[in-house]
Amino acid sequence: MKKLLILLTFIPLFISCYSVQRECSDFKTGEFEFHYTVNGEEHVNKFTRTDSLEFEYVEGKVDTNSVKWINDCEFVVRKLNPKSNSDKKAVHIKILKTSEDAYTFEYSLVGDSKNKQKGTAIKIN
Repeated sequence: MKKLLILLTFIPLFISCYSVQRECSDFKTGEFEFHYTVNGEEHVNKFTRTDSLEFEYVEGKVDTNSVKWINDCEFVVRKLNPKSNSDKKAVHIKILKTSEDAYTFEYSLVGDSKNKQKGTAIKIN
């Protein structure tokens, strides 16, 4: 019983020492890949991001988006030349954790906190 009590005393200490790595500034610029599935079919989205622009390459087409950083780990992306009303809606992206060459993020339309989705982007250059 005494050993169990000692163990239970130290568990919160070990858990509190764990922190998620977030080196978001490493991913502000560069070339990236994002894998996603639509209707059971896998797709790859490649994009290049500068401090203020993002060039997205989807199915042989290039979309240009503005990028506005809120802080080191959050930004808003908006299409510069929207072709529909849904394209006019900005997307809020929050980097949740990073590794050496990738970051996990959540995203949703600005103002839609109920429909957040997650993804992982891999830095390829």
